[in-house]
Amino acid sequence: MTTLVVRRLLQVPLVVASVLVITFALIWLIPGNPMEQEGRRPPPEIERAMAAQYQLDSPAAFLGAYAARVSGVGWVLGWNDRPFDLGPSMRHPDWTVNEIIAAGFPVSATIGLGAILIALVIGTLAGLVGGLRPGSWADGATQSVALVGISLPSFVVGSLALVLVCAKWRLLPVAGWGSPSHAILPMIVLSLPFAAYISRLLRFGLAEQMTTDHLRTARAKGLSRSQAAWRHALKNALLPVLSYIGPATAAAMTGSFVVEKVFAVPGLGRHFVEGVLGKDITLVMGIVLVYATMLVVLNLVVDVLYAWVDPRIDLAGGATTTG
Repeated sequence: MTTLVVRRLLQVPLVVASVLVITFALIWLIPGNPMEQEGRRPPPEIERAMAAQYQLDSPAAFLGAYAARVSGVGWVLGWNDRPFDLGPSMRHPDWTVNEIIAAGFPVSATIGLGAILIALVIGTLAGLVGGLRPGSWADGATQSVALVGISLPSFVVGSLALVLVCAKWRLLPVAGWGSPSHAILPMIVLSLPFAAYISRLLRFGLAEQMTTDHLRTARAKGLSRSQAAWRHALKNALLPVLSYIGPATAAAMTGSFVVEKVFAVPGLGRHFVEGVLGKDITLVMGIVLVYATMLVVLNLVVDVLYAWVDPRIDLAGGATTTG
């Protein structure tokens, strides 16, 4: 397992670099001018000076300088004042991308982790109900609710929650950030699609495990349905959930763009949307860097958890051993 972890960690820079190059190509090609501020372009001489400052005259020069800053090579050579410098924000000249991410990431992480925890609780309970009694009315009810949770867009659920919970019933603040009560509704709205997927994955995995020969043998030895599921079926049924939790946690912690926009939460998702709309190249690439790194690392954690849940899985070859 140690060899696998080391090998996967060595692959992280290559994967992240590939993602950054693709992101740079896409953001460079989209229409727009990062020099514009609220629809007003600066005079030509100022625009040329700013383009030279940000090295926007040449994509290759920009990408080379950016790679040197982000990798720490520029700091080693004395070009930058700090290692892993993500550069200045083009749309917010008084802020660096490091400062924007440092301010926005804790907000997104708080909402994301809370949403994942809520999703795990709701999804696991609903999946257990359906998996233990497939075809029952409880199974039909939980899976119908899960289908609605998957199908409804977050902006619809968020808007309804704002109207009912905040505006009509006045149970929680309408929007913003600053107190624990501001985080409750975004967490719940963000958790619903994740909970729905977890519920469906666990339900189908558990229902399938309950029909296997070793579960029939356990039942024949006198174990109840719930005891057999808990002792023998649940571990294997959790494997699809584990594979989903890795990227889901990265997506939730990095910020749901729609949810943060609806609730006016100053997280990474909101900054990313504003960065794309304003073609703030450095800001978009900095947030993508955070997301890609988290995604790769969390997928590695999921692989390790796979081996802990089911030691028969060969991590080096990606196969399941028997015996």
